[in-house]
Amino acid sequence: MRQIDCISLAENAEFGRPHLAILCWCFLIIAIDGYDLAIAGIALPSIMHSMDLAPTEAGILVSAALFGMLFGNLILGTLSERIGRTKSIVFCVALFSVFTALTGLTTSAWEFAATRFIAGVGIGGVMPNVVAVMTEISPKKRRATMVTIMFLGYAVGGVIAAVSGKQLIENHGWPSVFIAAGLPVLLVPFLLKAIPESIPYLIKKDRHAELAKLASKLSPSYTCQPGDVFVAPVVETRSDAPLKQILGSGRKLSTVMFWVQCFMCLFMVYALSSWLTKLMANAGYSGASAMTFVLLLNVGGVIGSVIGGMLGDRYRIKVVLITMYLLAAASLALLATDVPTWLRYILVVCAGATTIGSQILGCAYAGLFYPAAVRAAGVGWMLGMGRLGAIIAPILIGLLMSMSMGLQGNFLAIAVPGVFAALAVALINHSKSASYARSAGGTSAIAESGLSEKQAAEPRAT
Repeated sequence: MRQIDCISLAENAEFGRPHLAILCWCFLIIAIDGYDLAIAGIALPSIMHSMDLAPTEAGILVSAALFGMLFGNLILGTLSERIGRTKSIVFCVALFSVFTALTGLTTSAWEFAATRFIAGVGIGGVMPNVVAVMTEISPKKRRATMVTIMFLGYAVGGVIAAVSGKQLIENHGWPSVFIAAGLPVLLVPFLLKAIPESIPYLIKKDRHAELAKLASKLSPSYTCQPGDVFVAPVVETRSDAPLKQILGSGRKLSTVMFWVQCFMCLFMVYALSSWLTKLMANAGYSGASAMTFVLLLNVGGVIGSVIGGMLGDRYRIKVVLITMYLLAAASLALLATDVPTWLRYILVVCAGATTIGSQILGCAYAGLFYPAAVRAAGVGWMLGMGRLGAIIAPILIGLLMSMSMGLQGNFLAIAVPGVFAALAVALINHSKSASYARSAGGTSAIAESGLSEKQAAEPRAT
């Protein structure tokens, strides 16, 4: 009888077609997510005109989806460890697709807010689950790169929304961009077959046939034999009270710091995605020119995600993330000054690269930090706590706009959180990621993976 450690098998496998296929599907899910999030900010000026909303009211309207995402991050990120990640992901995609489409049929601000809230639950629930899936099936030497490439879909979805949104709104009105977002519900049958189930979940449910199939797919060198028993390190199979686990074993401070940096990062991201078009319109740019800034913001997000992922695999991911946050604060602070339009374009690209890129790299960092059994819960709680920043940002910037703070006041308010995010990352203690396995008892995940304790203490993909 052989004992097959599925976690180590997946970590030590070579990148192949099955990994690429799963990466493409997860990329597509995140791209749909990115489109859904971006369209509210792009359509906001038209919605404000149509519903006769003040800036503060519009900020609350945008925050409805973000408030729903908070619940999705916390509830669906945790429940996925009990009902399975495949079902959770498919349910979330169906939920946000249907209710985003229904948003386009609303006629009042309250109806709009209600449908966006429910859509937000699905949007928020899908993120920690796809991070967990991609982290789990990725070879360890390419893990950060694969997670960040997957999250490129977020920025790509934003680019698609910026490019298509202008034409759709001009030709068919603001509801059209929301109705178009309902099409991904057609992908549900394909996702059920394409997205692999969590390895700890399959072991817990004794689904050995599926484990053998998954192991053979991820590592072609493995050949299933009669009597094979699939196992994982003890730490990987304990999933009761996930919140207690992610806060326990000496990781409380680091977990809180993950929450703080995510709060600050999402504040910057959603302040920009919600209000950049309106800020630039108020600064004297035409509607088309103002939307160009949103396009450049998301193009910057693509660039920052690629570079951040590559640097995160090559160097210490912690140092890379701190640097990106400081650059985000600097570029946003410079946007508060009187600069030429060409330089403002460059600064917006830099802001997108270092805010959206930091959000993506931060998710990859958390995915490397937490063990598989609570990975979705760990990332979900981080995004859930961070989502409070996303909720506050549109409301606060809307309030500042109502106070006629101008570009300077608004961009400085968006820049300051970058400094606090960098400080929070600096306080994260990597050694607690390794000590978790030792304190849980049983086989050490470090020994299983072949890493030294020094290597394991620093969450890197090399």
